[in-house]
Amino acid sequence: MEGRGGSYESNRAESVRKLGELIRGIRIAMLVTRSGDGSLRARPMAAQEAPFDGTVWFFTAQHSAKVDELVRNPEVGVVYVDASGNRYVSLSGRAAFVRDAAKARELWSPLYREWFPKGVEDPDLALLRIEVARAEYWDSPGMLGMVGKLFAGFTGEIHEPEEQTASMHGTVRL
Repeated sequence: MEGRGGSYESNRAESVRKLGELIRGIRIAMLVTRSGDGSLRARPMAAQEAPFDGTVWFFTAQHSAKVDELVRNPEVGVVYVDASGNRYVSLSGRAAFVRDAAKARELWSPLYREWFPKGVEDPDLALLRIEVARAEYWDSPGMLGMVGKLFAGFTGEIHEPEEQTASMHGTVRL
């Protein structure tokens, strides 16, 4: 995490661990790519249950607009939101289109049959591998209190949170 002392490897390991905790259990992430005209495009993707090691994986159809966009510009963003748990994570990195049957079998879940009825043998099934370079996170039990204060600013109502809790925000380079 930025601003900490110590070796790069120990900081990286701690950053990866923290990010893994923050994204664990969030089922859907938004993948942000750049379309052919340069505009940003976001779409929901099923998040994998695999342990986070600095790489994020998604299943995709080989013949999809996102794959075309990634071939032109592999720089992507991935956003995880757990509003009920007040966890917010924004990742950025480089994506690659991958055909790897062993990795697909490792990551496969029966839930994906909705998109790929033929399972891991589906000829259109591919993987997106995203090597995370940078992350920003907000892990804030007090986020609801901040939202309440913002709302009070619009309505004129006074908002007093039940208890004060610290908000945690950080930027990580991997």
